[in-house]
Amino acid sequence: MDFDLSEEQRLLKESLDRLIGDRYAFDQRKAYGQNADGWSRELWAQYAELGLLGLPFAESDGGSDGGPVETMLVMEAFGRALALEPYFATVVLGGGFLRHGGNAALRAELAPQIADGSLRLAFAQTERHSRWNLADVATKARRDGAGWVLDGEKGVVLHGDSADKLIVTARVGGGQRDRDGIGVFLVDTKAAGVSRRGYPTQDGLRAAEVTLAGVRVGPEGVLGEPGAGLPLVERVVDEGIAALCAEAVGAMAVMHELTVDYLKTRRQFGREIGSFQVLQHRAVDMLVALEQARSMAMLATMMAAEDNAADRRNALSAAKVQIGRSGKFVGQQAIQLHGGIGMTMEYKVGHYFKRVTMIDTMFGDADHHLRELARRGGSPAAA
Repeated sequence: MDFDLSEEQRLLKESLDRLIGDRYAFDQRKAYGQNADGWSRELWAQYAELGLLGLPFAESDGGSDGGPVETMLVMEAFGRALALEPYFATVVLGGGFLRHGGNAALRAELAPQIADGSLRLAFAQTERHSRWNLADVATKARRDGAGWVLDGEKGVVLHGDSADKLIVTARVGGGQRDRDGIGVFLVDTKAAGVSRRGYPTQDGLRAAEVTLAGVRVGPEGVLGEPGAGLPLVERVVDEGIAALCAEAVGAMAVMHELTVDYLKTRRQFGREIGSFQVLQHRAVDMLVALEQARSMAMLATMMAAEDNAADRRNALSAAKVQIGRSGKFVGQQAIQLHGGIGMTMEYKVGHYFKRVTMIDTMFGDADHHLRELARRGGSPAAA
């Protein structure tokens, strides 16, 4: 299989590397995080100028017709930078719902706004009781003429405090954990009955608790088929997992680089600690774990567009297992080999470990996906 990048993909990677190198030093990132939104609107505009925000949309919808590989390149670069901007929430998740569940008129209206940076989206799925079960939805949606009325609460909505529209899952029928009866709705955050409480997350990003009280949504705000929205949610989440795997690889690569550099410069007992064979072995073990994660992230990228839902889910679960395990190992080794400095807020290696840990918990941690593989009869090897 050919893993070489095309000319366009290589140019995209080079442009991203230059931008990240110029604009995302660790001190710059700390300054961006102190903005009211928790990220840089100026950089968001630069992403739009580079075409990053319209990357996955079809050219007919005002995008660049990019695919999973282009998304992987962007997310890995953002993982190396610990980027704070709502790219994942808006372009990967929000854009995924629009591409797979929006009609032509909705795509023509919203995709150009996402591409030019004027529209931001957030996925409101998690509820207090739902954990990682995408079918566990208690938020209600009832018909009101041609439209719908939504009532419920959503938690830990990534970048939900700065989003212009929310993509909300709500139950139109069936029991709380039934696979059938789930609808997906596009909700304006300025609509009557929508309230949000934003807060910082452990990895420096932003999230929000969202309350919906009698929120009216017109028929144009329904994504996919009401009552049959779970397959749409699962497909977009699978694409999101592939993107998160790439981001985690970028963050792990930096943790390994920082650790090797530290071993080469830190002196103890009259020489660099990297000259001790036992520490060399640990650095090599980190590299092995990183390369295992990279391989599975590539598998996730290749399988993200797979139409067979069972094969896609098995591959993505297998990737999530490896990413979670590798991220934990690389992060723990990086912290231990740095000693006390690795635990300080002033040094960046700990921030990378926090982000990788949060990625592990998003849409199910390694243990959860291993159980899912066992339940479905799949396996990492088979996937």
